[in-house]
Amino acid sequence: MIKSGDEIRQAYLDFFKSKGHLILDSAPLVPKNDPSLLWINAGMAPFKPYFDGSLEPPKKRIATSQKCIRTNDIENVGKTARHHTYFEMLGNFSFGDYFKEEAITWGWEFVTEVLELDPDKLWITIYEEDEEAFKIWHDKVGLPEEKIVRMGKKENFWQIGTGPCGPCSEIHYDRGVEAGDSEEDVLGGEGDRYLEIWNLVFTQYNYTEAGEYRELPNKNIDTGMGLERVASILQETETNFETDLIKPIIDQVVEMTGIPYRQDEESVTAYRVIADHIRSASVAISDGALPSNEGRGYVIRRLIRRAARYGRKLGFEKPFLYKLVEKTAEIVKGVAPDLKKQLAHVKNVLKSEEESFLKTLEQGLNILEDMLSNLKSENREVLAGKEAFRLYDTYGFPLDLTEDIAAEAGIKVDEKGFEKEMAAQRKRAREAREETSFSRGEVEKIYAEFKDQIEEDNFTGYHSLKEKTEVIGLLQDNQKVKKLTKGEKGDLILAKTPFYAESGGQIGDEGIIKNDNFKVEVTNTVKKAEVFVHQVEVKEGSIEVGTEVEAVVYHNRRQATARHHSATHLLHKALKEVLGEHVNQSGSLVAPDRLRFDFTHFSALTEEELETIERKVNQAVMENYQVETEVKAIDEAKKMGATALFGEKYGEEVRVVKMGDFSMELCGGTHVEATGDIGAFKIISESGIAAGVRRIEAVTGEYALDYFNSRLELLEQTAAELKTEPDNLLQRVKQLQKEQKDLEKELEALKQKLAGSKKDELLDQLQQIEGVNLLTAELEDLDNSALRNLNDQLKDKVDSAVIVLASKGDNKVIFVASVTEDLIAKGFKAGDIISKVARTAGGGGGGRPDMAQAGGSKPEKTTEALAEVEKIVREIAG
Repeated sequence: MIKSGDEIRQAYLDFFKSKGHLILDSAPLVPKNDPSLLWINAGMAPFKPYFDGSLEPPKKRIATSQKCIRTNDIENVGKTARHHTYFEMLGNFSFGDYFKEEAITWGWEFVTEVLELDPDKLWITIYEEDEEAFKIWHDKVGLPEEKIVRMGKKENFWQIGTGPCGPCSEIHYDRGVEAGDSEEDVLGGEGDRYLEIWNLVFTQYNYTEAGEYRELPNKNIDTGMGLERVASILQETETNFETDLIKPIIDQVVEMTGIPYRQDEESVTAYRVIADHIRSASVAISDGALPSNEGRGYVIRRLIRRAARYGRKLGFEKPFLYKLVEKTAEIVKGVAPDLKKQLAHVKNVLKSEEESFLKTLEQGLNILEDMLSNLKSENREVLAGKEAFRLYDTYGFPLDLTEDIAAEAGIKVDEKGFEKEMAAQRKRAREAREETSFSRGEVEKIYAEFKDQIEEDNFTGYHSLKEKTEVIGLLQDNQKVKKLTKGEKGDLILAKTPFYAESGGQIGDEGIIKNDNFKVEVTNTVKKAEVFVHQVEVKEGSIEVGTEVEAVVYHNRRQATARHHSATHLLHKALKEVLGEHVNQSGSLVAPDRLRFDFTHFSALTEEELETIERKVNQAVMENYQVETEVKAIDEAKKMGATALFGEKYGEEVRVVKMGDFSMELCGGTHVEATGDIGAFKIISESGIAAGVRRIEAVTGEYALDYFNSRLELLEQTAAELKTEPDNLLQRVKQLQKEQKDLEKELEALKQKLAGSKKDELLDQLQQIEGVNLLTAELEDLDNSALRNLNDQLKDKVDSAVIVLASKGDNKVIFVASVTEDLIAKGFKAGDIISKVARTAGGGGGGRPDMAQAGGSKPEKTTEALAEVEKIVREIAG
C-alpha cells in the first residue's frame, strides 16, 4: 500500500505518465523571467507562458511535483495543522487538450484506485453554476447528489483580475467527527475535519475589461494536490507535521535538545516552525536565493531568523539550523535533488546568517522584553512605534519580528508610529544625500576644470616611472591656490603623469615631484572627475602653478604592487579551474605588501583546494609567461574571451592583459613584464566575508620570502620554548596534549569528589515550603556531569523533595533540577520548573518531569533565579 511521501509522489507521476502526460522536474523556487513573482508559489506558476499562449508547451499534457513557497500566512505556521511556508504541489495540466471529463474522472480514479482512499469519506465541491461538472461527477463517476456540494464564487471560482479564469471542483477528505466538531469543521471551513486535498481548475473563460466572461477557444486544466495533506491521510497522522515529509526533522531537533516534542504548546510550535522554515530556507538557497535585506532575500533572512528565534525557546544559544540540512536534503531528494549536491554551500549560508543574527538578537531581545514587561506592569497593550523603530534601527529587528514576539505577550505594536519614524529617517537620509551630492558635485566641478589643460594621453606610467611635466593645478581643502610651501599639504595636478591613480582595486602610486627649488612627496594618487590628483606634502622649498618639474614614482613600491596585481589575474584563473566557472571576482585590493581577492563561492575552501590553487599559480609563475597588453574594441575583447574585472568601467576601447595561454582579462592596472617577475606566491588566509562570498589574502615576491622566514622563525622559537627540535615539534605537542587530557580527567575526578563531599552539608539546607521539601543551592565551577551526579546523590538521600542546583562559571550558569515521584503526581515537574528558573538568568531549557537541565547567559542573576523556585513551589502547592 502507498504510504510514504516519496511513494505518493512517484505514484502520481506514474499515473499521469500512463495518461499521456510529459513528466517534468520541479522548477527552481526562484522564478525565471517572471518579475511578477518572488517565488514559485503554485504548480502552475512555471507554466504561465503556456497558459497565456505566449509560449508553445513541449507537450499539451504535462504533470509535475512542484516545490513551492508561500509566506502570506507565516504567522500561522506551527500553530495550525496544515499551514506551511514550503510545500509540494502535485499537478496535472492540459494546454488546450483534455478538459473537465478527463480531469474529473482521472482525479477520482487516482484517489480511489491508486491511493485507495475510502470513497465514502470523499466529498466533492463544485461552482454552483457549473452544471457540466455536476453531471460528470454524478453521471460519469456515479456519486450521489448529496455528495456533490455547490459553492459560490468565493470558494469555487478561480479568477485574478481580467484574463483567463474558470470554475473549480475540489476533492475533500472527511477525517471524521473526532478530528473536529467546531463551526469551522464543515466543507470549505478552516477546521481539521474536512481536508481539501485536490483542486481542479477548469480555465474556460476570458474575463474582459467590460466585465464579460467569454468562452476561451482553447480551454485549459490546472490542478493542484497538496502532497503533505495526502501524506497525513495515508499515514494517519494528526497533522502534516507528523508525516515522513517533516517529522524526521522534528525528531532530529528533539534529539539535539532532549525536550519532548509535545512537552507543551510552546515546544510544539517551536519544533514545527523550525522544521517548516528549514525546508523553505534550505531548498531556496540551493535554488540560488541568498539572504539579504530586500525581495526574496529578505524572505529567506526572515525565515532563518524566525527559526533561530524559536530555537532559543528550545535552549539553542549557538547556530544549529545548518545541522538540519542533511536530514532535510534526504527528505526532499525526490523533488529537490540539488540540495544534496550543495550541502556545504547551504550549510555555510545558514550558519553565517544565523551567527550574524545571534550577535544582535541577544541585546535586542533583552531590551524588547524589558519594554514588554514595563507595558504589562502599566496595564498598557500597545508598544509605541518609536520603540519598535529603535529596535529596528539599532539592533536590526524587523517590524514583523518585534510584532511576533510582542504578540506572544499579548501586546500590539503601533505600526503607524513605526512607519512615521521610518519616513522621518528616509527624509533625513535623503537630505543628507542631497547635501553630500551637492558638495561632491561642487568639488567635481573644480577638478573637472583642469581636464582641458591635461594632455590627451596624460598617464605615461605603463611604460615609464619618470616624466618631465608641468604643474597645472594646486588645491587645498578643495579650493584652488597659487602655491604650496614647506610643511603644507594639498592636491597637485600635472599636465601628464607616470603616477597610477587608485582604481580597480590597485592602490595609487607614491613618489617624488621635484626641481632645483623644491621637493614634494606624493603620499597617494587618486582620480577626481577623471583627473589624476596627486596628494602631496611639501618637503623642501615652495611649489607654484606653471612650474616645470620631474615626477618620479617609487620604483620598488610600484614593482611590488605590479607583482601582486599580476598575481590576482593568475589567482582568478586558478580559482575557476579548481572550484568551477561560477567563481567571479567581487572585489580586490592590490597593494605593495599584499593582495586581497574576494570571489563568489559558497563554501570554505579545503586545505587540498587551497594547496592546488597555490600550486597552479606558482606553476604559472615558473612558466614565466610574457605579459602582453593590447587595446581592443570592447566587442572584440569579449569575443577573444577576456574576463572583465570587478569595479572597472569599460568604454568603447579596453585594455586586454594576456599572460601566455593561462589568463586573459580586461584591466587598466599595472603589471610585471613576465610572470616570473612575481617570484613566489603564498596564500596566507582564506575566509568568508558574506553569504556566498569568500576572501583570499596572499603575498608575492620579497613579502612571500618575509612570510616564509617569519614562519620558520616562529617554528624555531616554539620548538625552543617546548625544549625540543623543530623536527620533533609535532610529537612534543601531542605529548603535551595527552598530559593535559590526563590532568583534566584528574581534575574532573577531584571535582566530582568535592561535590560529593558537600552532600551532607547541602542536605542540612533542606527546607519545607507549604509541606514540600525544597533544596536549592548555588555552587561554583561544576560542569554538567558533576552537577547532575550531585543532584542524583541528594535525591537518593531524600524520600520526597524538589531539588534545584546551580553552578556558575565564566559568563554562564547551568541549572539541574529533580523531583521525586510522589511530588510529580502532585503537579511538580522538573522540566517546567527549570524552564522558568533559567529564563530569569537569560537562558532556557527543559527535560523530563523527574529530571531537567538548563543554561543561562547571566550568572549574576543566579541567586534571583533560584529564588523563583520557592515561588513556584508555593504556587503549585497552594
